[in-house]
Amino acid sequence: MAYQYWSYETLRRFCMEAFQKFGFTEAEANIIQDVLLTSDLFGIESHGMQRMVRYHKCIEKGMIKIDAQPEVVFDTPISAVIDAHDAMGQLVSYRAMELAIEKAKKSGVGIVSVRNSNHYGIAGYYAKMACKEGLMGFSCTNSEAIMVPTFGRMAMLGSNPIACAFPAEPYDFLFDASTTVVTRGKLEMYNKMEKPLPEGWALDKDGHPSSDAPDVLANIVAKNGGGIMPLGGSTEQLGSHKGYGYGMLCEIFASILSMGATSNHCMVGGKGNICHGFMAINPAYFGNPEDIKAHFSTFLQELRDAPKADGQEKIYTHGEKEIAAIVDRHANGIPVNDNTMVEVLDLCEYLGMDFGSYFGDYRPPVKKEVFKGNY
Repeated sequence: MAYQYWSYETLRRFCMEAFQKFGFTEAEANIIQDVLLTSDLFGIESHGMQRMVRYHKCIEKGMIKIDAQPEVVFDTPISAVIDAHDAMGQLVSYRAMELAIEKAKKSGVGIVSVRNSNHYGIAGYYAKMACKEGLMGFSCTNSEAIMVPTFGRMAMLGSNPIACAFPAEPYDFLFDASTTVVTRGKLEMYNKMEKPLPEGWALDKDGHPSSDAPDVLANIVAKNGGGIMPLGGSTEQLGSHKGYGYGMLCEIFASILSMGATSNHCMVGGKGNICHGFMAINPAYFGNPEDIKAHFSTFLQELRDAPKADGQEKIYTHGEKEIAAIVDRHANGIPVNDNTMVEVLDLCEYLGMDFGSYFGDYRPPVKKEVFKGNY
């Protein structure tokens, strides 16, 4: 499947106007598009433009309530719980991390847990928010159950990503990864490209390895069994129990502390029920922040300078590839899959937007029918 390359400015203008057409304010649309396009700029296609159709479907179904008013239901100087009341995930999450940052600046640490929300994009976006303020940032979220626990055959946990960011030079440290081998978005991309899944990613309804993306996705939606393996695969030999355990840590910060829905109860009964966790830690409560930053920067440089394996020219530190991707995409455009552009065209027709005013004479090809039950 071919890709089209679009300027950041083109995609930003489209997203801004589309989300305002849905009924979000200009300020709200700006937050949502920034999370989405940051993902595309980072090279994380699964959580960028291709998520537009998911948000459309969730708004249509009433899972995402445009006029929702998130509420702080528990509050201390260092912690809070927010009930999102079915808000757009990006909006309540942005506010939650702002609150965590505010508490960390006053008290050294801020921990905020959110319940009754929706998909919030990439975890790393919110960790970076704290990092930009000179703080250590942490973010995680549960999601609809897609992870099959070690020795199981039914998905019980979400992709449950964990992100951490810490100030450093010449660029910040940013680790952002799912606790599953891959995210559901990757399966959706392989489904769109009509390609078999790589070995070691997914299981069928009986718990056997599967490369059939439409079948795995359909089983996840119907809750027939099967799903995506934890980090480490499906056996303890390669550490499956570790990925499963990391996913549980995410549940503690997101759904357990907030008294919200665990992953196996997300996306059921017409509600998203997704939960998030956020934390900001102030390095000033451990010593001189600049000295700590310099100390970490030295270690990161020592990692980059460490001996390379045969045939390898570079050791990356976390966040480095994202910086390179941003530079490349601002210079050469952001790639968007043709099948995603079909969804963008459909969205324009639904919202009464002129597709050509954003994308010129380009028209996506008619796509082969693929599994549509992703949402």
